[in-house]
Amino acid sequence: MRRGRGFKMTKPAKMKSALLADLLELGGVVTEYHGRTLIRHFGDPSGEYVAATEAAAVFDRSHRARLTVSGRSPGQMLSGLLTGRIPEAPSSDNSVTNGTGTYHAVLTAKGKMISDLWAYRLGNEEREVYLLDVPVAGLSGLREHLQRFLPPRLATVKDVSAETAAISVVGPDSILMLARLALGRSVEQASLDTAGEGAWFCSGAPESSSDFPSDGTMVVRTEEVWPNAWTVFGPADALRALWLELAAEGAKPSGLGVWTTLRVEAGRPAFGTDMDENTLPPEVGHVARAIDHTKGCYTGQEVIVRIRDRGHVNKHLRLLDLGDMPAPRCGSELIASDGSGKVVGNLTSVVQSPRAQGVVALGYVRRGVSTVFLGDRSVVVDETED
Repeated sequence: MRRGRGFKMTKPAKMKSALLADLLELGGVVTEYHGRTLIRHFGDPSGEYVAATEAAAVFDRSHRARLTVSGRSPGQMLSGLLTGRIPEAPSSDNSVTNGTGTYHAVLTAKGKMISDLWAYRLGNEEREVYLLDVPVAGLSGLREHLQRFLPPRLATVKDVSAETAAISVVGPDSILMLARLALGRSVEQASLDTAGEGAWFCSGAPESSSDFPSDGTMVVRTEEVWPNAWTVFGPADALRALWLELAAEGAKPSGLGVWTTLRVEAGRPAFGTDMDENTLPPEVGHVARAIDHTKGCYTGQEVIVRIRDRGHVNKHLRLLDLGDMPAPRCGSELIASDGSGKVVGNLTSVVQSPRAQGVVALGYVRRGVSTVFLGDRSVVVDETED
């Protein structure tokens, strides 16, 4: 199949957040994450956690890639590559535009994950434009996949990561802050209170000539962490200004360490950490969330349907409460409790959890195993299936 032309991508290793210099001036302590430089914390991780769970904390999420897909038939072309439902056109009353994004896996022909991502339809009825929000760990594989399978005469992909940014606001006060500062009170708080995951709002009517909101006020409900959380996408300058406004209003600048704690407490896996190119979506519990069994064909569908109808996977990702103990290393083996000494799983994400008052982890456990040993500690496995 012909490879795409004019595919505008930037290598992940050369990318950095447009907000990074400002965040370093605020005292941010850096860490490396899949080739990107991120802020791990701002000197007060405990205070950041308290702010996120009791008031409001603001996180830079610009390390994730942002791609736009446009052209003659971008939705139709994406439908053959994404596992979920392609998002519908947004609605608008001229004061606010709103829509709903959808979560997807992108698979090989053998049903294994290339990446996960969120897709949002922008533009208007006359012009289809899709925004893809992609984890940095999945970008390289996704780039190659799109180059191979998206015909350029029907769908053109542009990497807009360098000129845009993304920030997330987490906590009970996040709705009030964003309703005022990011949406100019154009959206009723009740609409934000009841918004489901993926729902998004943008001040004003959609622009047919733009591949991205021009004023930086695309506000999206996310459940990647707990409690209430929203991500704002937009031009880097607009997001830099919004960050400063949020901080001035009391949102506490926070880093990857607390985000990871909130993510694991919420039981949400991250691609590149809890999922990789060897993962099947049913192993990680992504069937209900990412797979639309009523849609047309997509790459890897045959494997997913076969697992659904005639088989099962041999392991599942579980949220494990490890209790009061020193945090084990990611990758630590889980041993069968029957005395056989067999390895029946491993840990992928481990955090000290204030919410659980102990260590919690995400990890893979073999199907049918209800109890495992981690060292000399017995751990009960939640056997709930997707």
